Amino acid sequence: MEKTSIQVELASYLGKLLRDHFGKGPSSVYVSVNKPFITMHIRDFIAPMERVLIDQGKLLKVEELRDHLMEELLPEIKATVQTMLGVNISEMYYDWSLENRSGMILSVLSESDHQLKDYPQKEAIQQETAVISEMAEKVPAHMDSCFLNNRTLLIRRDGILVRIEKELIVNGFEEALRLSKKGLEKRLLKHSKINSILDGEVTDLFVDWDFEKDKSYIIFVL
Repeated sequence: MEKTSIQVELASYLGKLLRDHFGKGPSSVYVSVNKPFITMHIRDFIAPMERVLIDQGKLLKVEELRDHLMEELLPEIKATVQTMLGVNISEMYYDWSLENRSGMILSVLSESDHQLKDYPQKEAIQQETAVISEMAEKVPAHMDSCFLNNRTLLIRRDGILVRIEKELIVNGFEEALRLSKKGLEKRLLKHSKINSILDGEVTDLFVDWDFEKDKSYIIFVL
């Protein structure tokens, strides 16, 4: 099966899976394969009950409910992507932009430990990201970034958790920490210089962490 056909089939599969579990599916899913990364950009996705909670200002409740559902769905999504593409996935991340009614699922293949492709603004983007990271937690021990396509910028950070965050995770406050960090980092990133550095307007922003590996991914959609 051709790559494009597989991407369309994956998009259809994810749309149906979300509809079956949330009661309403997205209007579209855009799948991009740029090894070692696979992204699934979900658009126009808000369930009726979620819309009620959002209108009541309960965005964190919606995020929390989605996290619980995604814990169950990610293993199935991982197995399906691996089977359809014939790859091995080592990590999976996801995030939602409720204000834009969008989401992003990122799969990282086992072959991910190599230098990412350069692009003109790479040094400036990573310097600004280091500044933002220091405001939120600390400067990453290592950072890399690349464009997955002409509209999607990915930034990988390693070694960003501070000691108090690690202690919160050990004591069972991982979910509260994740939600708090997302809110803080997204506010800082939205008001950073990254928008002016990039050749295009940022329309979507996603952030997620693997606390066990002390790793994080940021994705900008232009």
